Amino acid sequence: MEFIKTPKVENVRMLDRYSKTPSQGTLYLTATHLIFVDPDAKKETWILHMHIASLEKLPLTTTGSPLLIRCKTFLSVTFVIPKERDCHDIYTTLQQLSQPSNVEDLYCFQYTASFEDIPKTSGWNMFDLRSEYKRMGVPNDHWCLTMLNKDYELCDTYPKFLYVPSTASTTVLMGSSRFRSKGRLPVLSYLHHNKASISRCSQPLSGFSARCLEDEQMLNHVLRTNPNSSFMYVVDTRPKINAIANRAAGKGYENEAFYENIKFHFLGVENIHVMRNSLIKIVETCEQKNPTMNSFLSGLESSGWLKHIKSILETSWFIAQALEDNISVVVHCSDGWDRTAQVCSLASLLLDPYYRTIEGFQALIEKDWLGFGHKFSERCGHVQSDNKEVSPVFTQLLDATWQLMQQFPLTFQFNERFLLTIHDHVMSCQYGTFIGNCEKDRLDLRLSERTFSLWGYMSYHLSEYINPVYVEDETPGILIPNLCPQNIRFWRGMYCRFENGVHPREPLGDLLLATCDHSRSLEDHIKYLTKKISSVKSLILNVTEKKKSKHDDTNLLDNKYLYEKNARLESSDDNHPLKTDHLEKDKSSTDTKGAQEVMSSLDSVALDWKTLRNISECGCSAPFDHFSRKYHCRKCGDVFCIRCIDKQVILPGHLTLRAVPVCRPCFEKIQGSSVEAVE
Repeated sequence: MEFIKTPKVENVRMLDRYSKTPSQGTLYLTATHLIFVDPDAKKETWILHMHIASLEKLPLTTTGSPLLIRCKTFLSVTFVIPKERDCHDIYTTLQQLSQPSNVEDLYCFQYTASFEDIPKTSGWNMFDLRSEYKRMGVPNDHWCLTMLNKDYELCDTYPKFLYVPSTASTTVLMGSSRFRSKGRLPVLSYLHHNKASISRCSQPLSGFSARCLEDEQMLNHVLRTNPNSSFMYVVDTRPKINAIANRAAGKGYENEAFYENIKFHFLGVENIHVMRNSLIKIVETCEQKNPTMNSFLSGLESSGWLKHIKSILETSWFIAQALEDNISVVVHCSDGWDRTAQVCSLASLLLDPYYRTIEGFQALIEKDWLGFGHKFSERCGHVQSDNKEVSPVFTQLLDATWQLMQQFPLTFQFNERFLLTIHDHVMSCQYGTFIGNCEKDRLDLRLSERTFSLWGYMSYHLSEYINPVYVEDETPGILIPNLCPQNIRFWRGMYCRFENGVHPREPLGDLLLATCDHSRSLEDHIKYLTKKISSVKSLILNVTEKKKSKHDDTNLLDNKYLYEKNARLESSDDNHPLKTDHLEKDKSSTDTKGAQEVMSSLDSVALDWKTLRNISECGCSAPFDHFSRKYHCRKCGDVFCIRCIDKQVILPGHLTLRAVPVCRPCFEKIQGSSVEAVE
């Protein structure tokens, strides 16, 4: 690209605060990645440009010019570049490549699936908004689909399909939309089985005294959709002082005197600016050069991060409790796409076991974040914009979900790696799923035609995201979290995952996954063997019965008939297919072929898998570290890195005939055997 002035710099040192000796190698700058290669340690460090959060040139040293790179994935690395000019070139180039000025320059529009045969259409049709509402039992007598937003004219940041009270007229809907910030009127987000609902919207444009009869009627219509309660809650997720301050700008909150049978609650989740500063302090705490217990704990306390996670969970739990008690809730914050998205999705997660599955959690994100709008471009810094708009709103959703997973380890189908993968790819822009701020943006950019979907990629790697201790039958309907302070934990796996020396050598989750994968492979093989044994038994039984029947028939035949039959066979052509030696030859050939097939099937599944422990590098010489997962080949049982086990094939020894991961040599061997069998 024209931005890259210095594509390669040699004799660069990479500083690691957990290692006494820095790595030395070559730094490569490509169109998409910054790559550091240390040939002595056989180590490669890849940094995607879109993952870079900030760049800082540190003061010159005697060994060179240090460049500090902080990533959105919480990787922090310093490169000491020998020449100051080279350092400046890389610094300016990375500034341009890490934050494009135009959305069309994002990575997803250039990305092509490198070594996996994933079609571009895969994943784009996995979620349908109307199907998700149908699963909840909508439309029904109380809720209906309105097409007022089919051209995004009612609210351009909402989806085209909106579900509203059946009794609400077009006049009421349009009047309420005009009275709400950004036109985001109250619409259905989640319907519980007892008819209580979560509706979401933005703050009213009430100022100090303004009112809107249509908006008051709209909330009354929402109240009447639940015949089991005579009142409902309006939850304003902001601290009350913030809502009062917004009145000066002509916005604010609902006047209780104008809304009947509604109880108002302010629940105090802080705004995006407080959350951004809190995360900055967390990063600084994790980057301490010589951390002590006191300095780490005081840094964690002063950041307020865990307090914010707790307040988000408490607000979500308040909403979930209300629905369980048959009370409907309308939720809003300022514009209804940050805190509102957080608490609506987390409340749904607490209430509905479906959202705790892999498919359900993806549907939840599609509905409450992608469908109803969230400013991913600004909050995640995808393109050049005001830094004050950047905020870890979506990161907090994943953190709060992880907190619930720690309290209820058996009730979530997905594991920590699932959350980390989503987080990293929201930031990477490698897939088009999270590009743009709303449904309309994604349609205008034609993302489903031009880019790959993250859900498509993840569907090809589902085995990596399965929680091995998930028990579907024991999952309760509603989760009742214990939100006392000592139960809110610091998520080391997210914020400190790249730090050497602070993680176990083999993560317990990876060991459990490997054990489960091995067990499934063996169970599948046992089913295949059981079927083969049954076939052999029935074959032996049939042969025995035929011999017995033939013996009985022979005793009854006349000798003259046998003599004449033998004479006819002897006088027939030698090549006649019924001649005995041909029959025996064909039978022998068939038996040999069948035996070869059985032997091939038996050898196609690895009975013993190599242990993950004490394996420091892959066969390709790529080293294994604490954040790169090790993979087993299902055929040979050896351990490989992700790049060496990129093939999937059906093993003859598995009854289910499901494609499973194998290494490249085994893949070629199986493919070669298949060709020989066809020939």
